[in-house]
Amino acid sequence: MRSPLATKSEAQRALEGAANARATLQAGFTTVRDVGNEGSNYADLALRDAIASGLVDGPRMRVATRAIAVVRQYLPFGIAPGLSAFPHGAQMVSGVEEARRAAREQIGHGADLLKVYADWDAPTLTVAELQVVVEEAHKAGRKVAAHAETRQGIANAVAAGVDSIEHGSGVDRETLQLIKFQGVVLVPTLSVMDAWAAQSPANMANPKLQKMLDAARQSVEAARALGVKIALGSDPSTADRHGRNAEEALALARRGLGNLDAIRAATSTAAELIGLQDEIGTLEGGKVADIIAVPGDPLEDLSALLRVAFVMQGGRIVRGAHPQRAPRRPPNRTGRRSGASRQTATVGRA
Repeated sequence: MRSPLATKSEAQRALEGAANARATLQAGFTTVRDVGNEGSNYADLALRDAIASGLVDGPRMRVATRAIAVVRQYLPFGIAPGLSAFPHGAQMVSGVEEARRAAREQIGHGADLLKVYADWDAPTLTVAELQVVVEEAHKAGRKVAAHAETRQGIANAVAAGVDSIEHGSGVDRETLQLIKFQGVVLVPTLSVMDAWAAQSPANMANPKLQKMLDAARQSVEAARALGVKIALGSDPSTADRHGRNAEEALALARRGLGNLDAIRAATSTAAELIGLQDEIGTLEGGKVADIIAVPGDPLEDLSALLRVAFVMQGGRIVRGAHPQRAPRRPPNRTGRRSGASRQTATVGRA
């Protein structure tokens, strides 16, 4: 498969990001956490600020910018050794001080949160490397999301004090108990696997995929039984997956979460994970007016979330009768805490 790193400019990817953002908002997701921009440097900051200033329509964004991974342990793989300048999907580090510098650099450029790759088929970043990223992030009032799928990778990330585990399919009960105790949020990202499986009979029969799906089901069931916080994250790794975020709610419900808890995963729990629980995530006085309308009752038929008819963001109608243009506001010159894009945890009220 061709890598966007080699075939698309950052400008093109930023423009695609704007289109993806609009599709996400039209689907009723009014706030998103963008957990790594896959090699677009700091283009996600530009998109975040363009949305916040009213230049383009999209959800409020909290962005992780470049993400942090171990040298030669993240995409793209198979690059010839002599091509040292080839772009990478994350900021590559080796050692504690490089990890600390990457964290400080990304925060300094305006990252709202940090993303680390704790494993890739096997553990990568050490606990010590993860700890300094967490230390720098928490010192700056930021959270850390960890890509972690293997048992040891998840355990390392939790031991280091991360705030969320992305994917987490290989988690064991002992680590889930620690996750619950520490208040770490699990973001299972099931719908991307379901979509892959549905593409063809060959994918459906793929033993590796079936193993992943089974592990994901078991992890969600065990997490629910223990009372672990679960947030919705749709992982839209291709353009056609943007705007289909609600499919993740259905995927969670199919694994036993239940319709109400699946909605909470996309609203109140996701708002807490993003750090905006005082502003969004529930319908109550004093919070931002983010409202969606769907045909039918999603508590009875969760698929109603796939048929959004009306979206209000911050009191402004963006889908439905008489949509309104976003007011133009001066750009946020600091690049911080304003409101392209792979892993996304989302908030949109149902």
